[in-house]
Amino acid sequence: MKVIFAAGGTGGHINPALAMADKLKEAYPDIKILFIGSPDGLESKLVTKAGYDFSAVKMAGIQRKLTPSNIAHNFKAVYYYLSAGGQVKKIFRSFSPDLVIGTGGYVTGTVLKTALKCKLKTAVHESNSLPGVSIKMISEKVDLVMLGSEDAKKHLGNMKKCIVTGNPLRNNIPIESKKAARERLGLPDCFTVLSAGGSQGAMRINEAVAELLSYEQKVGNINHIHGYGKHGKDTFMDKVREKGVDEKNPHFVLKEYIDNMYTCMCAADLIITRAGAMTLTEIMAIGRASVLVPYPYAAENHQYYNALTLQNAGAGRIINDKELTGEKLVATVKELFEAPEDLSVMSQKAAQLGVKNAAELCLNGIKELMEV
Repeated sequence: MKVIFAAGGTGGHINPALAMADKLKEAYPDIKILFIGSPDGLESKLVTKAGYDFSAVKMAGIQRKLTPSNIAHNFKAVYYYLSAGGQVKKIFRSFSPDLVIGTGGYVTGTVLKTALKCKLKTAVHESNSLPGVSIKMISEKVDLVMLGSEDAKKHLGNMKKCIVTGNPLRNNIPIESKKAARERLGLPDCFTVLSAGGSQGAMRINEAVAELLSYEQKVGNINHIHGYGKHGKDTFMDKVREKGVDEKNPHFVLKEYIDNMYTCMCAADLIITRAGAMTLTEIMAIGRASVLVPYPYAAENHQYYNALTLQNAGAGRIINDKELTGEKLVATVKELFEAPEDLSVMSQKAAQLGVKNAAELCLNGIKELMEV
């Protein structure tokens, strides 16, 4: 069997594709797998690092704000779009795929439309609770639609076949007890908060966390692990000092980049973060309560809908980015800290939302489609 994956843009599109590819490789060792994506996108790095073949097709999104630079960009985007179909057909002729799977990003629509014209078997996977434009456009025509959450169904029209698989993770998360994880981190065994705004950092989250650290220091016996990111490198520690926080407090771990995230997640009672699909998938896999600050500039505000899935289930709390202040974050954390039974229920509900065998469910759907 030969399978092509079209994935690009974000980890929420690329990582599920890699997880499915890994599962297919495990089930069919002789399978041939090829990824198609943008040469300068995150996918080119992640796919080649994972050891899969990669074919580049130049694609770009349309910028809605009409500035001179954006207009020039949009002309390029249209040119890329018009020429991409021919490039994809050439790849198809060379590779001869039996199945084409799209998981989102600009490249997905073009690759799947071309696959439909070539009468190939097609499937899509949507990791977000609000499906992206490419997935919406193509879902009625493909042979199989796999969804990361039940909520995504509401935003799609008629589909030939749809299954809720959850979002597959590449590797099983090494789950350990809170106590063991805290020992590994050199932290006391007490209430622990983990916060991060992604590898680049988030200014609003950093500012609010500085205020939260001040509160936690006054209360005492609260651990806090925070990743302030690249953009907080020159400012976050100054903010912390302004608030009178002792940066050498043994309860606090303040880092630019958290390189042992799973250990930190296992150590935490509460996680404060953005609401990317795969981040929430990891939170659900470990089973932790969360305060979610959706990234407001994500396409179609999809992070808000991801967060809403957890909030509606009683597993998380949403604070919109523009409403996030130190005072509001302190009040939210204080409320949960003082109600451990509510925090425990939130964690349990998060775990119940998680789909532990997501990769297996994707594999089963593909097997049934391909009759193998």
